[in-house]
Amino acid sequence: MFKKDSLKLGLILGLVIPLLSVGIYYLIKFYPLFSFGDMLEALRTNKRLVTAISIPCLFLNILLFTLYINYRKDRTAKGIFVSTLLYAITALLFKFLA
Repeated sequence: MFKKDSLKLGLILGLVIPLLSVGIYYLIKFYPLFSFGDMLEALRTNKRLVTAISIPCLFLNILLFTLYINYRKDRTAKGIFVSTLLYAITALLFKFLA
C-alpha cells in the first residue's frame, strides 16, 4: 500500500476515504429505518448533521495523511492534503451557505 508515491493516488485516497466514512455513518445511524436519500435530506435540512458527518471524514484523512508522511511518501501525502482541504471547504460552504 505504501510503495507507490503519486499525487494522483493521494487525491483518489483523499476523496474515497471520506465517502466510505459517510457510508459507515449511514449504516450506523440511519440504515434500518431510513434510506440513503432520507439521510441526504436530513443533511440538507439539519446543518448540525454536516458537522457530525464531516469530522470523522476529515479525521480519517488526517490519519491517512500522517501515515503517508511517516512513510515518506510526500507526493501521495500532498494529494491527501489537497483532498482534505477541498472536502473541508466544501463542508463549510454547504453548512453556512446552502
